[in-house]
Amino acid sequence: MNVGVIGMGAMGTGMARNLHKAGLLQAVWNRTPDKAQAIAGELGVEAAADPAALASACDVIVTCVSRDEDVLAVMDAMASGLASGKTVVDTSTIAVDTAKQAAAKLATSGVEFLDAPVSGGKEGAQNGQLVFMVGGDADVFQRLQPAFDAMGKSATHMGEVGSGQATKAVNQIMVAGINQAVTEALAFGQTSGLDMDKVIEVVSGGAAGNWFLQMRGPTMVNDTFEPGFKLGLHHKDLTICRQMLDNMGVALPVVEMTLKHYERLMEAGYGEEDISALYRDKRELFRTGNKRSL
Repeated sequence: MNVGVIGMGAMGTGMARNLHKAGLLQAVWNRTPDKAQAIAGELGVEAAADPAALASACDVIVTCVSRDEDVLAVMDAMASGLASGKTVVDTSTIAVDTAKQAAAKLATSGVEFLDAPVSGGKEGAQNGQLVFMVGGDADVFQRLQPAFDAMGKSATHMGEVGSGQATKAVNQIMVAGINQAVTEALAFGQTSGLDMDKVIEVVSGGAAGNWFLQMRGPTMVNDTFEPGFKLGLHHKDLTICRQMLDNMGVALPVVEMTLKHYERLMEAGYGEEDISALYRDKRELFRTGNKRSL
């Protein structure tokens, strides 16, 4: 199995390195050539000239880009290099309908498609600890298990194309709620004059303990918001969730509130920071006496 990776951001680079460790990586490509050339030089693989060249050289193509329109553009750009028997695995977070459009585009060339969004952030990608939520043909999913094993700690087949993205929407709504709860509670604790290192340690060991508290709590209370998962990208994902909810005739408070808070932070220039930058907003509530609108 020869695998190529398109998209050399923090997530794609981590996936590429772990595929290389497993002896599966053939080539990489990135819209900014310098990034692809750097990782290709590091790993001793090909930096493809364009997506079509990468698709031609690889049996499996893993795509990791940011937005729906980028995913569809990459599918089109690969077209001349694709052929029956190849498989495209898209790890981006996109709308269910976009995943189905991508699958339909590829099916005309006999190419299989799996929508396989991930959870685990930059650390998960670097350490091969990603969780994959996969939609598509079950037999194709089983055939690609070695690649999933190289990149993550688990991969679960959720159903037909689009099921992976629907599962990721569940994840992103839950992440929003956790972010709201943790940042709000820690802002309360800090304003109360508590030793926040001790607070995080104690609470992490109890019923309220969670990964976000353990991994981001110590950094946020020290005003460090280096991105593991960019706030602006979570805003994009929650916008997709809102579109899905609109189709159901439902508005979820945690989605609407988080979008509002993220927009405020993005306008202030914090969109490239980690989602834990929501802590900035929560501290402000205490500074203003909560007189402003939530």
